[in-house]
Formats: sequence, C-alpha cells, structure tokens
Amino acid sequence: MRKRLLVVLAVAALGALLALPAFGAAKFHIGVVTGTVSQSEDDLRGAERLIKEYGDVAKGGMIKHLTYPDNFMSEMETTISQIVGLADDPLMKVIVVNQAIPGTTEAFRRVKEKRPDILCFAGEPHEDPGVIESAADLAINADNVARGYLIIAAAKKMGANAFVHISFPRHMSYELLSRRRNIMEAACKDLGLKFAFETAPDPTSDVGVAGAQQFILEKVPAWVKKYGKDTAFFCTNDAQTEPLLKQVAAYGAIFVEPDLPSPIMGYPGAFGIDLSKEKGNWPAILKKVEAAVIKAGGKGRMGTWAYSYGYATTAALGEFGKRIVEKKAKLSDFKALMACYAKYTPGAQWNGSYYVDMGTGVKKKNHVLVYQDTYVFGKGYLGMTSVKVPEKYFKIK
Repeated sequence: MRKRLLVVLAVAALGALLALPAFGAAKFHIGVVTGTVSQSEDDLRGAERLIKEYGDVAKGGMIKHLTYPDNFMSEMETTISQIVGLADDPLMKVIVVNQAIPGTTEAFRRVKEKRPDILCFAGEPHEDPGVIESAADLAINADNVARGYLIIAAAKKMGANAFVHISFPRHMSYELLSRRRNIMEAACKDLGLKFAFETAPDPTSDVGVAGAQQFILEKVPAWVKKYGKDTAFFCTNDAQTEPLLKQVAAYGAIFVEPDLPSPIMGYPGAFGIDLSKEKGNWPAILKKVEAAVIKAGGKGRMGTWAYSYGYATTAALGEFGKRIVEKKAKLSDFKALMACYAKYTPGAQWNGSYYVDMGTGVKKKNHVLVYQDTYVFGKGYLGMTSVKVPEKYFKIK
C-alpha cells in the first residue's frame, strides 16, 4: 500500500511539474541590462514583463536580467564587465541594454569580439549616435528631434506662454539632447513662447540623487514667480522629474511630459500614489495617476505618455530580438519592430523614423527614433503623432 502511495505521489508530482510553464525548454537566452528601481524603474519593469512571459534563466527560462550601478559614471568598468559577462553563456543570443549608459559601446565591442553571433540592442543610448551605431545592431532613442518641436507645440496647446528647459552639462554633451534643446528654443521663437534654460546639479555628481532633487524642490517656486504660472517646465533627468512635478502642481504651472515619458515617471512619488496593485497594468495605472493629478489641481496642465517609453523599449527590444533569433522577423524590418512596441502598448499611437546623420545626410538603418502621443490628464490625447513637424527643425544642430 505504501509503495503504491509513493508511486501515486510521484506521478502527481510529475504532473504538477508538467503543468508549469515550459520555461525549461528555452533554446536560447536573452540578456537584459537595466538601471535600478531608484534610477530607472520603468526600464526595469520592462525586464520583469519579459521574465513573466518567457521565464528567468535561473529557473530554466529565457531572460537573464542584470542591473548596473546607480553611480554608473564612476563605475563604468563594472557595467562593462556585467554586460560582457553575459557572452560567457553559450545560449546567449541577444543582449538588450536600456538605458544604454556610457560604456555600452565598449561592452558591445568586447561582446562581438567573443561572440559575433550575439545581437546587441541599445535602448536610449547616452553615447553619441555615431559611437553607439559603430557597435550596436540596433539603437532606439525617443525621437528627440521631432519631440523638440512637438513638446513646444503641445505646451502651446496646453496654454503655455513660456518654456523652461532644466539640465546640466553632461546631458547637454549628448548630441540628441542638445539638438532637442536647440530645436525647442527655435520652436518657442516660431510659436510665440518665451524660452529659458536653467542649470541643475547632475545626480551622478557629488551631491547625488538626493541633492539634485532637493535643488529642484527649492528652485521651482522662484522659477514660477520669475516666468509665470503659464510656464511649461521640462527636465532631462528621471530623478529630478518627481520633485519638478510636485512643485509644478503646487504652484500651478504646466508640465507637458517627462524626458522619457511614462505615467509612473515621477508621478507616483510626487503625489503619493500607491500602484502596488496596478503594477504592470498600464491602463489601470494611468487611471489612478490621472485621478491623483486632477485632485492635486493639474487637470489639463500635466501630461505624459499612456504607456511608459522605458518599459515599452525594454520589452519591445527583447521581443524583437527573440523574433529575429526564431527567424520570425528581420533586423531591418521597421514594421516588425513597431509591431513589438504595439504588443506591449495596446491602443497607443506610435510614430518614428530612422536617424539621419547631420554631417553626411545618411539614414542609419540600425538607429530608430520613436515617440508616442501625449496624454494630458483630465483632457485625453493631444493627437501629437499626427502633427507634421516642419522640415526646417530636422536640420537644426
């Protein structure tokens, strides 16, 4: 009787194992490298979404997720080593780094030396286009060229008569960020808004994230007084977005969308929103954030993208890499890439194009720029993906 019971239990256990998702059948692995929750939560949530769908390598699945150090500028070699280390896995076929912080190009070069078969994808690279394009099979940026005009056009639609751009020298050394700033200034001039540039501390400097955030908290009231309530504020750093949103709402100013837009970019911390139950459910997150923003007085004056750009890019690049390895898509297929974005952002409108080198006029087929429509809380979509950006702005350096 006891022997028969053991057999029954063994069969039951085997049945339970067979009922589990077939993550153990992963024929190849995808490495995903993101920042931490404190520096870039959305990018990390995209990795979690892929793990939920395709399983963790540690448990027999497809996805191997790593996080790079918060202080990545002074720990670049650590980051490079982490990325290159993924190539030691013989099953590794794709490496996604989002955001692709400084050092990613060198890491990809070393990966390609060891394993030329591995696809290297860079989400939101911090290095110049020509640099990252030399090593990445594909680079994705938010379309900061088109957005340079579109954010100003959206600000005007939201009632702004002034626009304040907040940043620091490291970010202004990045080609696409400095170009966007210059396009914003030109767009302000053409659309009748006053443009101002304000400098804030770099969170990777000695003051750290806390010091950089405190600076924003203390400065915004004076800036609103200086430029007026109908001023749209914009900053280039994720960590500084939260205190900026808090003060924009408190002092009645305008905020179009974050640098890397998402409903959870800055908003939950700024307005004390608990999204633990809604985690990963973007429509539910948007609804809850919208209610909090309206309650705080931001109706019609604060916006974002309905789905996180960082989340969508991590997940879409992982999915795109998977489809290429499985021969269901080709690296050069723009529509297939957009289909991967659409998979993780149902209902959202996207637009995009290939990056064009300013010096040569050459269209780079391994560098794609993307953007999503702006969603204004209490008002809805602004329809910015259907706004035609005048050609002159694409020529501004």
